[in-house]
Amino acid sequence: MEQSETNRHPLEEQVERIRKTGVLGRSSLMHNLFDYLARCAETGETPREIDIAVEVFGRSEGFDVSQDASVRVYIHRLRQKLDDYYAGEGRGESRRLVIPKGDYRLALEEQESVPAVPAMVEGPVQAPARRRNPWLVAAALVAVLLANVAVWALLWPRPVDDNLAETRQSAFWSPLLKDQRLIIVAVGDYYIFGELGNDLNVQRLVREFSVNSRDDLLEFQMMYPDQGSRYVDMELRYLPTSAAHALARVMPILSPSSAVERRVRVVLSSQLTPSMLKTADIVYVGYLSALGPLMEPVFAGSRFSVGDSFDEIVDDQTGKRYLSEINRYEAAGRTTLDYGLISAFEGPTGNHIVILAGTRDVAIRQVAEEVTDARALKALTPPGEPAFEALFRVEAMEQYNMGAQLIAASPLDQAGIWIGKDKQVFPAE
Repeated sequence: MEQSETNRHPLEEQVERIRKTGVLGRSSLMHNLFDYLARCAETGETPREIDIAVEVFGRSEGFDVSQDASVRVYIHRLRQKLDDYYAGEGRGESRRLVIPKGDYRLALEEQESVPAVPAMVEGPVQAPARRRNPWLVAAALVAVLLANVAVWALLWPRPVDDNLAETRQSAFWSPLLKDQRLIIVAVGDYYIFGELGNDLNVQRLVREFSVNSRDDLLEFQMMYPDQGSRYVDMELRYLPTSAAHALARVMPILSPSSAVERRVRVVLSSQLTPSMLKTADIVYVGYLSALGPLMEPVFAGSRFSVGDSFDEIVDDQTGKRYLSEINRYEAAGRTTLDYGLISAFEGPTGNHIVILAGTRDVAIRQVAEEVTDARALKALTPPGEPAFEALFRVEAMEQYNMGAQLIAASPLDQAGIWIGKDKQVFPAE
């Protein structure tokens, strides 16, 4: 039988709390390092750098730690993550886990109690300066400028459109708008990095599906040092073109008054944290493949699942598979099919989460139109169902959405979204 938290050793209590918060992030190496140090702390062992290299990073016994800083880099990052936790969510705790300077072990020390302060959103850590291709830098600056212009255009104060009143009062939007929580609009984004040429300048930008953050890139470089040395973090992300169209439709719904507008914040899906998912109302706009920390809860209580790729959606009730045809057929004037998913359910604290996602851009544009049309919402929303989902087949021609057909609309298993059979299903930060 599992020990109750009150009967655990204080160190075990802190270890368990750190594991549950999501502060360790999504890196499997970071979790493995923390778990290894926790086991050593519980048995009173003090591991050496070479021990960690072998047990956590899979290096051989003959590994030369002086030639590879992997362990030191990850110990430094773990120390920072612990500091972040105790400066924020764990600020009021009497004890804290630390990694003493010059050591490779977890230790427990007393922490001075400090009143909690509102959490601040940290900006990106500046990477070491590198020579960069001036044309790529110029292109990035132009993209940033255009993105800012688009956001200002979307958020610029405008008269309230009374024609949207019926849409706001629908069963789909009214629970979120009546709530007093912060509304976070999360736009699905993708991480891209640079590849260096022989002259050590960035020659091209790379999108790799297994590398979705700076941490992932660092982990890749450590696992494959020969290949990874060619890649460099550019602090760049990109958004689907449909995001602007969808935001233009959704933002007027979300800001019917200046009071509501003040509590609407637009972020990238990669910036979502467990704290946001617990305390804020979330509206996601983007590709299915960019759901990030929302991926697990969206499909945990769903009748649908992702197929062999994020271009495919499987109906687990009927066994039918729906594969996007976008970019698969090049013939001009040919009608192709795309698929969009709308989902609405409660978060872990009774907050509201709305998902407007598609396999490709065409479907994202279409679902944004569906949820901002009062007549479409009446046909879409099951009466008395606070948690439901709907799958649409979208007809497209040359990247334009020409119309949609509702494939299925059904209630979600709200109880199974956040709590699994034996464990909590909650996304890691």
